Amino acid sequence: MRVGVEFGQVFSVRGAAKKLLTCRVVFGRLRVAVVVPAFNEELAVAATVRSVPGFVDHVLVVDDASADRTFHEASRHLRRGLEVLRHPENRGVGAAIATGYRRARELDVDVAVVMAGDGQMDPADLPSLLAPIAAARADYVKGNRFRAPGVWRAMPPARLAGNILLSLATRVTSGYTHLFDSQCGYTAASRRALEVIHHTGLFPRYGYPNDLLARLHAAALTVEDVPVRAVYGPHWRSGIRLRTVIYPMSFVLLRSWARRVLGGPIRVEVPERAPAEPSCASAS
Repeated sequence: MRVGVEFGQVFSVRGAAKKLLTCRVVFGRLRVAVVVPAFNEELAVAATVRSVPGFVDHVLVVDDASADRTFHEASRHLRRGLEVLRHPENRGVGAAIATGYRRARELDVDVAVVMAGDGQMDPADLPSLLAPIAAARADYVKGNRFRAPGVWRAMPPARLAGNILLSLATRVTSGYTHLFDSQCGYTAASRRALEVIHHTGLFPRYGYPNDLLARLHAAALTVEDVPVRAVYGPHWRSGIRLRTVIYPMSFVLLRSWARRVLGGPIRVEVPERAPAEPSCASAS
């Protein structure tokens, strides 16, 4: 799949009233959805929704049974393609992403990007995640904050150490020895990856990225790392605790390794569809 222009290129047209009109050419013929898992993110989710670039066709916020006003804050924006889905009970971040992926698959998108509801992912990095899929170079693309400058200063020390240890372990269990920063949830899944996830499932809670990579490897999908910026704003908080890292992460890693080694290859057929015509949308 070819991309007609360089990403981020903006064409400007001056009218008689000198009004500047901008139009971003959408990535080739990609139809893009952004999935926003959110749990008790009333302070950040509205800004996250506003930050999604205008060329994105669908914004799918999944409120994982928040106890605050997350659902209301996410719902009050009148932007094209916004849907706010709600779990009746808390099921975990992996389950929230799975719900968003399911809806994206129903919408027949080409790519589903995950952007957390806490504003920890820079929308300026979205083109980098889309580029390998648009170029038919990768089936699944994930952010790697360790390839971006300044991560050693931006990431809290405890989180830095935990991410390094889990990334090294996931290299062994997943089979993708070239990948790093396994815990980065800023990802882009192609239609082929969405089909694999639909048929194999997704671990519902913390640890879903480590489990997912092993499933993608079993399906022989190509996965690529791209640099993304680590963002820790004023409302950021970590839900990671030592007991979370020890269990269920040890269980998730061991199970994903065993499934990859003993389970055999996963074969999934991707339904064909007529590609959408290129379109453009005003920048947001």
